[in-house]
Formats: sequence, structure tokens, C-alpha cells
Amino acid sequence: MFRNFGAGEIILILVVVMLLFGATKLPQLARSIGASAKEFRKGVEEGIGDEDDEPDAD
Repeated sequence: MFRNFGAGEIILILVVVMLLFGATKLPQLARSIGASAKEFRKGVEEGIGDEDDEPDAD
């Protein structure tokens, strides 16, 4: 995902995020992003599991 970004671009993005949200809100923001990613992975895994349970249409 970050193959096209160099170290300079990533640092610039992090600085902008810190300026927008402030240092006090960053831990809360990181937690909410982590929880969202966890729920997304869980949903994807459930979706893949549902496809395996369906009978063939033949």
C-alpha cells in the first residue's frame, strides 16, 4: 500500500495529522482506527466463510 510513498511523504503526512488532531487526540484516533480495521477484517473473514457454506447451484 505504501510502496509509492517515500519516507519524506510519510513524515509529512504524520506531521499534518498531528497538526489537525493534536497530540492529545492521537491515541484515541489510533485506537478507533485499529478497532475499525479489526471489525473490517472480521467482516471479510465472515464473508469468505459464508461463501464456503453455500451449496452449488448445479
